[in-house]
Amino acid sequence: MISKELNERLTRIGPGTPAGAVMRRYWQPAALGVELDLTPRPVVPVRLMGEDLVLFRDDSGALGLVGRHCPHRGADMCYGRLEDNGLRCPFHGWHFDRTGQCVEQPGEPEGSTMHERIRTTSYPVIERNGVIFAYMGPGDPPPLPDFDCFTAPDSHVFAFKGLWECNWLQAMEVGIDPAHASFLHRFLEDEDPADSYGKQFRDKAGNTQIPMTKLRRDYPRPEIRVEPTDHGLRLIALRHMEDGRSHVRVTNQIFPGAICIPISNEMTITQWHVPVDDENCYWYSMFTSFGKPVDKELMWEQRIKEHRLPDFAPLKNRRNNYGFDPSEQKSLTYTGMGLDINVHDQWAVEGLGTIQDRTQEHLGKTDVGIVRYRRMLREAMDALEAGQDSALPMHGQGSDTRGPVSIDAIGPTESWAELWTEADALRRAAAPWEAAL
Repeated sequence: MISKELNERLTRIGPGTPAGAVMRRYWQPAALGVELDLTPRPVVPVRLMGEDLVLFRDDSGALGLVGRHCPHRGADMCYGRLEDNGLRCPFHGWHFDRTGQCVEQPGEPEGSTMHERIRTTSYPVIERNGVIFAYMGPGDPPPLPDFDCFTAPDSHVFAFKGLWECNWLQAMEVGIDPAHASFLHRFLEDEDPADSYGKQFRDKAGNTQIPMTKLRRDYPRPEIRVEPTDHGLRLIALRHMEDGRSHVRVTNQIFPGAICIPISNEMTITQWHVPVDDENCYWYSMFTSFGKPVDKELMWEQRIKEHRLPDFAPLKNRRNNYGFDPSEQKSLTYTGMGLDINVHDQWAVEGLGTIQDRTQEHLGKTDVGIVRYRRMLREAMDALEAGQDSALPMHGQGSDTRGPVSIDAIGPTESWAELWTEADALRRAAAPWEAAL
């Protein structure tokens, strides 16, 4: 358990907060690119890091992200007129370009230069493989790291998002808890591995099929190791089997608020947990294929039927008990909440309250990743307050930050340390886009 004061320091992200200052030093997902195509005109409201903003695409195709309220009288710029490569406030006609500079005040006296001294909030934005990122920190933005989800071609990446009604930290922490999958995502029956995409495991040679559902169910006490990396933390979960082999699962915490996990032999998910404000967050997932191109239309249809537009709120939520079915809990799933593991995670993190009271928690040995991450976040906050920006993880790094390796492997227990690197090398060698890098 931790103190109330420390819990506040770790979770609050508004302007001027220590954790918010850290997160603003990194690119954060602000919207899916498709959101600008789902409306009659490419202008959408964005609430990010406790700030209300407007995202738009101008006539030239360039993106802008500016404050939602006009600095004149506070009118809602989400209804601004999209013209002249910027937004014009319908209240008095004040016009702002993508940088937030006011370039015209048509109602002011002829020859007035007042507009030259008026700026609204504006943040740099960049679009990569279906996700629009914003940099909300001081100075020039850092380069995007060369993670797989960014270096793979658009044809091999699918992006989606979902809203969770809870603080970003508890949402992120479920992703660095390798032990929970044996329980929260336990299936009481196994599907045919040939038909259960993302739920089966094959060894690095492509044989010895084992349903992941069975593996996690039969070996619920993984040995968990955590290693520091340039990008944050590497988490290794070892499940030692009776036949002298071990299952090795490598996942990652990408500082400050993302994870990278494998979901099949050919696909990984890089997922950000982005604060909307202190009590709500979005998860943004980039599915990256190391094999054939992703079927974006199919993946969109599979996911959008479980979410509401335009806010991407899940249809299963606390107001309908997450679809809980007691009979299903007896015979099919550990939770009784269906087969979508996103719903399981959502229930787990939202059930902690909008901001978890960590003064009442009791962490165990399998929570080593959570302990290490909180320590890393505290060190980053302390470093910023001391003016030591260069001490932040990945500070200024770009092309030298690759991967990160996220993979399942199985083989002899005595050589587990080499298994995952060999499996990753084989996967990359087969990736059609990897050879071009």
